[in-house]
Amino acid sequence: MLTLLISFFVLVFLRVPVAISLALSTIFVLFMSDFNMNMMPQRMFTALDSFPMMAIPGFVLAGVIMARGGISKYLIEALRSWVGHLPGGLSVVTILACAIFAAISGSSPATAAAIGSIMIPAMLAAGYDKKYSLGLVAAGGTLGILIPPSVPLIIYGITSEESIGKLFLAGVIPGLGLTAVLIIAAIFYAKKNGFRGDAKASWGERGRRSLKAIWGAFLPVLILGSIYSGAVTPTESAVIAVVYGLIVSAFVYRELKWRDLRPIFVESINVTAMIFLIIGAASLFGLYLTNEQVPQEVGAWISESGMNKWTFMIIVNILFFILGMFLEAVSIILIVLPILLPILAHFDINLYHFAIIMVINLELGMITPPVGLNLFVVSGIAKEKLGVVVKGVIPFIILMILFLAAVVIFPQMSLWLPFGSGE
Repeated sequence: MLTLLISFFVLVFLRVPVAISLALSTIFVLFMSDFNMNMMPQRMFTALDSFPMMAIPGFVLAGVIMARGGISKYLIEALRSWVGHLPGGLSVVTILACAIFAAISGSSPATAAAIGSIMIPAMLAAGYDKKYSLGLVAAGGTLGILIPPSVPLIIYGITSEESIGKLFLAGVIPGLGLTAVLIIAAIFYAKKNGFRGDAKASWGERGRRSLKAIWGAFLPVLILGSIYSGAVTPTESAVIAVVYGLIVSAFVYRELKWRDLRPIFVESINVTAMIFLIIGAASLFGLYLTNEQVPQEVGAWISESGMNKWTFMIIVNILFFILGMFLEAVSIILIVLPILLPILAHFDINLYHFAIIMVINLELGMITPPVGLNLFVVSGIAKEKLGVVVKGVIPFIILMILFLAAVVIFPQMSLWLPFGSGE
């Protein structure tokens, strides 16, 4: 196990892609143990041969269509007419737009890219501090993996064999709670620094912009409503989202042309291929863990150490925070979760509650250097040095850590919707 971890991190620090680092290090240790190498390709293809897994390319494609087809633009215009006059109105619009986009794309970098490309220039033009603007978009983009549908929650559900629909429900209240925390912080910051809002829009203007945006605003309702009503599975809802997004973008807003389809598909394929390659490589890692009975040995060690539930939770959160600095969300889930599952059972920790704790940690990983994906996305959009984005995001990291502590202490936040009683 030590050989595997050392070889993996050496490859990562040499800037070898995570998926390839994971696969090569696992193949190396399995080869040393005289393992039957013919099982490796079979295991990788079996890991990807899953109906729920097809929800991932669906939601990724729906998010790209929304960003390029005008849906996100009209949503932002409608939100600006309603709350743009508040102190720090543009920052409030940014957070709300991130929350709505999150309810469609399931991806944090996609959310930061789609909203940041519109809102960063708007905030800078309105006189907002550059560090604050960049940090706000990076932090708001993390809502993409907490508010359902969420690609990490889909992968968590497949790995732990838990209901993806219930995992989505578990993310609703924490997702809305974190949105509210970010909005309150944005208003407080605006009042402290004297940022004024836009001129108050007339009711007629609000009506016109809301009517224009209603097609896009209906998409989260369609996705989540169809899942929770039992009409479709999460995978089928992803296909519905793609078809609906294409129809609205091409025939209602008329901003999607035939020539736009190729770059949309290319972007979606690139993101999906990266995720699937990591899943395939992580399946080899899981094969090694199973072969060496690592989860059972770790669980036995914790049982014998006398560690209590709260000590375990503190250690795990610190572990996630450190891993988030170097790895992306999908990798962390697929590497760590199989090891932790027996331990979670030992401490009687609800898997749905733990899923939300894990995802909030993964959100933090999106905005912590050196490899936080949202930091690079925002840096690229603003054409600014990475250090400026990092400085701007530090206050939001502190806020999110405090919110994470609240979720850990009060499991009802994530368990009330899927289970009612919180049991």
